[in-house]
Amino acid sequence: MKSQLLKLRGLNLTYYATTGVLNPFLPLYLGERGYSSSQIGLLMMIGPFVTIFAQPLWGYISDRYQALKLILLSLWAMTVMSSFGVFGLSGYVSAFIFMLLLYFFMLSSSPLLDSLSLRVADRAGASYGSVRMWGSAGYMLMAISSGFVLQALGGLKSLPYLYWLIWLFPLAVLFMVRDERSESGNVVSMADFARLLKNRQFVWFLFLVFLLMLPHRMNDSLLALHLKDLGGSDMLVGWAWALAAGSEIPTFALFGRYLSRFHELALLGVVAILYTVRWLLFGLIDDPLLLTVLQASHCVTFALFWITSVQYVVRLVPGHLQSTGQSLLSMVFLGLAGIGGGYGGGFVKDWLGGSSMYLIGAGLAAVAAALLLGTHAYRRNRKHPVL
Repeated sequence: MKSQLLKLRGLNLTYYATTGVLNPFLPLYLGERGYSSSQIGLLMMIGPFVTIFAQPLWGYISDRYQALKLILLSLWAMTVMSSFGVFGLSGYVSAFIFMLLLYFFMLSSSPLLDSLSLRVADRAGASYGSVRMWGSAGYMLMAISSGFVLQALGGLKSLPYLYWLIWLFPLAVLFMVRDERSESGNVVSMADFARLLKNRQFVWFLFLVFLLMLPHRMNDSLLALHLKDLGGSDMLVGWAWALAAGSEIPTFALFGRYLSRFHELALLGVVAILYTVRWLLFGLIDDPLLLTVLQASHCVTFALFWITSVQYVVRLVPGHLQSTGQSLLSMVFLGLAGIGGGYGGGFVKDWLGGSSMYLIGAGLAAVAAALLLGTHAYRRNRKHPVL
């Protein structure tokens, strides 16, 4: 099992390295191909949109057939094949179709990798965070180094070759990983999926995640533009993302072992308060360098949010539906909150400016904090009523 745990850490490291190549540089690559900002924006919004449909589908298939490794391999192979169309074909319609396919397969694999990591960590007596931290390390390393590598290879025209080269590593590691099946042995049906959607605690939790993550996903979509508006350079934007990814590592590495000491809803309420402070600072500060440094607060906002939310889903959802539950969590975070944060934040930024956008985000986080802490208090009092 220790060998399996080591392989899963390597799998997280190498998979998230591929996203560390693609996410920062794909918009720039598409710009060099002559697409307008609005065209690029539409292409980049395909990801959150397709996530709404793709992740629950593949999560259900994974739970139904208990074949995590095979499904991951298929999704990653189709991701690489779709990227051939994105990079190799000309014309906006072709780019749109193959970007849709790329995100349909690539984003669907993330919650399945989380599910596999959870199973292996649990059986090895380790924390999920000690596995997931390697994904943050892979993303950070590639976000920092890709610019230098591309420059040495002749510029953004070499992005496809670097991307395909990096994909060789997670595919090779995945072949060495042993598949992990649910210990419950239950066969998943559509009725199980329907019952999961009728679980009021789970659905309410997903709504709270949506509310809390709206300003986070707004920042994901518009931080680069906000920094540019304030006079920040392209290099500063790259460092902002690298700093955010790097700051996650100690939280994922260390906090997992202490998570059992806290109730997840109470902890998420505290995280929401920290998010409120973070967005207030982003709204009040107009120094791009200081805002870049503040990206390190990612370690006590997003990293805590993610590790706690993943663990809470484990508690709320039956064992044989874990992939489905994690996929629904990811769908809300990447899909619904991604679309709402991107479009809503863009509208507010154009209308009122970037500072007001972040101040409104602070208000949303404050509402989420009140609801999370209120829900925790309500459920605790129901279990232990005052006589």
